[in-house]
Amino acid sequence: MKIKPFGVEIWMNEFENRCEFNLAETCVASLTIEQLLEMSGKNDSVMSDLLPMKLTYGAIQGSDRLRDAICTMYSKQTRDNVVVTHGANGANALVHETLVEPGDHVISVHPTYQQHYSIPESYGAEVDILHLRPENGFLPDLAELKAMVRPETKLIVLNNPNNPTGALMEADALNAFVAIARDAGAYVLCDEVYRGTNQTGDGFAPAMADVYEKGISVAGMSKTFSLAGLRLGWIAGPADVLEAVSIHRDYNTISVGMLDDYFAAMALEAKDKILARSQRITRGNLAILDAWVAGEPSISYVKPKAGTTALLKYDFDMPSRDFCIQLLEQTGVMFTPGSVMHMEGWLRVGYANDPEILRIGLAKVSTFLAGLATKSDTTA
Repeated sequence: MKIKPFGVEIWMNEFENRCEFNLAETCVASLTIEQLLEMSGKNDSVMSDLLPMKLTYGAIQGSDRLRDAICTMYSKQTRDNVVVTHGANGANALVHETLVEPGDHVISVHPTYQQHYSIPESYGAEVDILHLRPENGFLPDLAELKAMVRPETKLIVLNNPNNPTGALMEADALNAFVAIARDAGAYVLCDEVYRGTNQTGDGFAPAMADVYEKGISVAGMSKTFSLAGLRLGWIAGPADVLEAVSIHRDYNTISVGMLDDYFAAMALEAKDKILARSQRITRGNLAILDAWVAGEPSISYVKPKAGTTALLKYDFDMPSRDFCIQLLEQTGVMFTPGSVMHMEGWLRVGYANDPEILRIGLAKVSTFLAGLATKSDTTA
């Protein structure tokens, strides 16, 4: 099996440990173990839980405790509709591996996480791209989707909230999207790893697994819950799909680590405190980013409705990779070039880290932009 290089992951691996101000990060500012224990009220009792724990394979599908905690974020799911995976990345890969066969027709939105079009393409599927456009707020054009769907369409893929744009499909839009999939009998895989970060309300849009009988929701502990180091995700969806997924999962997972399972369950049982922190950071930091964009004549964007990232359009005649490498070398600030997401001419910024890092980093970007503008005026 041949597959295209995973552009954004290669970029992060190459530069993430070489920057001073990481504005390419997509997780809400990571929690320390100390913070997690404090939020969960486990400071005094955690060792009494851990010391007698035998480090076996643990529960193969994920512990009942963890799967029950996951279900509290859904309206219609039970533990039998949830399987735990190695990160949301692993969950996505398992769903594609399970459902997609050579010759299948798959529709994926773009921009999105590259897994969702490169993996089915690598399995020999015919992948059509539903382009998300800034003039439509980076939301799917449902008329265009309806025209793309065929009777034999196997799978439609999106992520909601969207990475990298922060666009958000709420209940009415999701129901209209589902109606198109239902008419074709297609599965819908919705990567919901940023669910819980809406800029208004309780932070949660409806989950695909709750609104569609052939809907599959994927999420994890990395983004909204600030615990990427646990490498823990899950799939929620129809029992028959999870049974098929579990056959594939046996070959590459067996189980997640018992400590990962334990700490993830602890975190989700304290999710109200973690979500309040995450929403305080994402909402406050988006206000900082929005004010910065408004003051930069060479930068524009569609303001995110959710998530932790935004796509920035820049007004300079240079490749996005060159832009980002020069920015990193001159200022220590790391962005993600649109080229690694097949969106040349754009930049992805992650705005959910420490507010002070965001403020200082954006100020340095302003200095860099001023230098580019001066150079552009000189050569004009």
